[in-house]
Amino acid sequence: MNEFEKSVQSKRNDAIDSGIGFVASFGFFATIFIIATVIQLIGS
Repeated sequence: MNEFEKSVQSKRNDAIDSGIGFVASFGFFATIFIIATVIQLIGS
Protein backbone atom coordinates (compact mmCIF):
# COMPACT_ATOMS: atom_id res chain seq x y z
CA MET A 1 0.00 0.00 0.00
CA ASN A 2 1.12 3.52 -0.69
CA GLU A 3 2.36 5.30 2.45
CA PHE A 4 0.18 8.33 1.68
CA GLU A 5 -2.96 6.20 1.75
CA LYS A 6 -2.40 5.39 5.43
CA SER A 7 -2.72 8.96 6.74
CA VAL A 8 -5.42 10.62 4.68
CA GLN A 9 -6.07 14.25 5.62
CA SER A 10 -9.55 14.51 4.15
CA LYS A 11 -11.99 11.68 3.50
CA ARG A 12 -14.43 13.81 1.50
CA ASN A 13 -15.30 13.00 -2.08
CA ASP A 14 -13.00 14.70 -4.60
CA ALA A 15 -15.92 15.36 -6.96
CA ILE A 16 -17.49 17.66 -4.37
CA ASP A 17 -14.29 19.67 -3.98
CA SER A 18 -13.79 19.95 -7.74
CA GLY A 19 -17.42 21.00 -8.17
CA ILE A 20 -17.01 23.75 -5.58
CA GLY A 21 -13.84 24.92 -7.33
CA PHE A 22 -15.61 24.98 -10.69
CA VAL A 23 -18.57 26.94 -9.33
CA ALA A 24 -16.29 29.42 -7.56
CA SER A 25 -14.18 30.09 -10.67
CA PHE A 26 -17.25 30.26 -12.91
CA GLY A 27 -18.90 32.72 -10.52
CA PHE A 28 -15.77 34.88 -10.47
CA PHE A 29 -15.55 35.16 -14.26
CA ALA A 30 -19.30 35.61 -14.59
CA THR A 31 -19.15 38.51 -12.11
CA ILE A 32 -16.34 40.15 -14.08
CA PHE A 33 -18.36 39.69 -17.31
CA ILE A 34 -21.49 41.21 -15.74
CA ILE A 35 -19.53 44.20 -14.40
CA ALA A 36 -17.92 44.76 -17.80
CA THR A 37 -21.31 44.53 -19.54
CA VAL A 38 -22.83 47.06 -17.14
CA ILE A 39 -19.92 49.46 -17.69
CA GLN A 40 -20.30 49.07 -21.45
CA LEU A 41 -24.03 49.79 -21.28
CA ILE A 42 -23.44 52.87 -19.12
CA GLY A 43 -20.73 54.15 -21.47
CA SER A 44 -22.77 53.80 -24.64
